[in-house]
Amino acid sequence: MANLFPVSELSEEQNEVVNDNVSFGSSWRFDFEAGEFLLTPTGKVAGCEGTEAWLEWCKKALQTERYRHLVYSRNYGQEFNELIRSGLPRSAIEMEIQRITTETLMTDPRTASVDSFSYEWIEDSCFFTCTITNIHEETMDFQGSVVNF
Repeated sequence: MANLFPVSELSEEQNEVVNDNVSFGSSWRFDFEAGEFLLTPTGKVAGCEGTEAWLEWCKKALQTERYRHLVYSRNYGQEFNELIRSGLPRSAIEMEIQRITTETLMTDPRTASVDSFSYEWIEDSCFFTCTITNIHEETMDFQGSVVNF
């Protein structure tokens, strides 16, 4: 019987072609704590390119609630909003944070992996750190939080 879920591995050459076709582009810099765009000394909105643009995308994707804004596709954003109040044990919430974070960031073709999660609980809030790697094998530590509002 044929496999219902076929898996095909790309050769190293095919993988390099795919990686070369993915553009890292540019983005506007945003201060997520202040809720404003960062400005240059001349008053223009600051921009970034390459890996920094990808990191800005990662931050924005994990700050945006999925299905809440029509401008974004159904694959964009996270679903942390009811997680803390769900009544699940902390270990289950941590597993869900890992699943949601990984799903959110892996929708971008620039992201190669999301792993090495660690958690810190302060009252009803969970702060997490994970390691994200892009297709150019650049690795960054990323911090996020799930807070009970």
